[in-house]
Amino acid sequence: MLWLLELNLFALITVLLMQHRIQQRLQQQHAHQRYRQRPLLTGPQSTQTTLGQQAVVNFSANDYLGLANHPKVIHALQQGAEKWGVGAGAAHLVSGHLSPHEDLEQALASLTNRPRALLFSTGYMANLAVISSLMEKTDTALHDRLNHASLLDGGRLAGCRFLRYQHVDMDHLQ
Repeated sequence: MLWLLELNLFALITVLLMQHRIQQRLQQQHAHQRYRQRPLLTGPQSTQTTLGQQAVVNFSANDYLGLANHPKVIHALQQGAEKWGVGAGAAHLVSGHLSPHEDLEQALASLTNRPRALLFSTGYMANLAVISSLMEKTDTALHDRLNHASLLDGGRLAGCRFLRYQHVDMDHLQ
């Protein structure tokens, strides 16, 4: 029974140390003005939206074509949800690939005159898949200091060597 008390005491000390470490890191983030919080949007995703009570222009959205609130896209989504539900259930290789996804991939392949197209849920996932598939441990990836995290993570996943250079500084790259 003593071992159980020792185990609980060890667990308590570990939790307290972790809490202390987290508090230190948060204080460092605040001190270096690196503490970030998610802004709360109170309007739909668009080029113009509402942040709290204030109308703002949204320069950071990924809705480049402005389709997130297009009535035809919303209607198609509603029809698709009625027929197919609202979740894949698991990865396509595990639980299956839905025919609407296959139809879209075939249409995109035809549109781009390619034998196949492959859809990803995000650009981040696409970059991870492509870079980790094409790069090898013997390759070297040259990265602008401000490259998106997905490019860096794809290289890390591939295990290749990294060389980072100052943003848009070809002299530093050489």
